[in-house]
Amino acid sequence: MRPIGWVRNRVKEPRPDGWESVESVIELEQEMAPALAGLDGFSHIILLFWMHQIPEELRVPGQRHPGSRQDLPLVGAFATRTQLRPNPVGFAIVPLLRVDGPRLHVRGLDAIDGTPIIDIKPYLPPYDSPKDARVPSWVWG
Repeated sequence: MRPIGWVRNRVKEPRPDGWESVESVIELEQEMAPALAGLDGFSHIILLFWMHQIPEELRVPGQRHPGSRQDLPLVGAFATRTQLRPNPVGFAIVPLLRVDGPRLHVRGLDAIDGTPIIDIKPYLPPYDSPKDARVPSWVWG
């Protein structure tokens, strides 16, 4: 696997929250530019990225309280969106603000400057937001 591009923004260190208003540019390898044809018609895209600054010793799939909130139940890492995963693959659905050559302008991506992008997919509501989806009651607790 190899990166197809990199995140460019003002965030230099990992942080748990506060990403909503962060604007980022995804700078793709020039050879990827033709693969962007038609993407500008989508309001949102899915980005897969490699959280490259998560230390190996923290990539342990254990249990934790979601959001570090002790009032929420202890659950397995795979039941949360924690950055501390065996393989630090990030996944985000973000608004696509514009496509500018081999650059994508997005908002709300929770990835720091220099993060490698490994794939891009269009967000398709019928597939990516199923009507019968459910979550445990503690998720919105």
